[in-house]
Amino acid sequence: MDAWDVAAIVAGYLLGSIDFGVIVPRMFGIDIYGTGSGNPGATNVLRTVGRREAVLVLLGDLAKGAAAAALGNWVGGEVIGFAAGLAAVVGHCFPVWHRFRGGKGVAAGGGMTLFLEPFAGLILLGVFVAVVALTRKASLGSLIAAVALVPALAAFGHRGWSLGLAGAAVALIVIRHLPNIRRLLGGREHTIEEEAEG
Repeated sequence: MDAWDVAAIVAGYLLGSIDFGVIVPRMFGIDIYGTGSGNPGATNVLRTVGRREAVLVLLGDLAKGAAAAALGNWVGGEVIGFAAGLAAVVGHCFPVWHRFRGGKGVAAGGGMTLFLEPFAGLILLGVFVAVVALTRKASLGSLIAAVALVPALAAFGHRGWSLGLAGAAVALIVIRHLPNIRRLLGGREHTIEEEAEG
């Protein structure tokens, strides 16, 4: 790993720290941290601000994950692409621009996957949409798609560090969803239409 690789990874973190879940609601005079669950993610924006705004957040978060992965891939190849994509997920969860109060990393990880392995990304997006359509629970769709990421990448021929870095992104996403997991196990998780806490 050379200085350019490190620079690409740092840039990935900084890109990930651009939190559209904070920026878009603020454009409409809303502090997302004090609204709904307080989570700056597309689901909370959907519940508390609106569908159009949630779409903007989702597209922005996907784009920053894809941009980070693209930059890393261009600078140092596939492994650095995954490293920069992971850095974007870390930035989304702990954004330097927003006092390290971030979201759960799903869309940024999705953008990374869509760039580096588009077919796997589209399959996992389909899984997410199907689970949410059946259960109305975005957290469940996110978790199932995330856990399926490493096997999907392996099925498309990725190996070694690429899988390890993707696995690290999955681990962070799962950790950020621990409150949701507890509610899912207790039958208390909210649907995408309901106001939520935490």
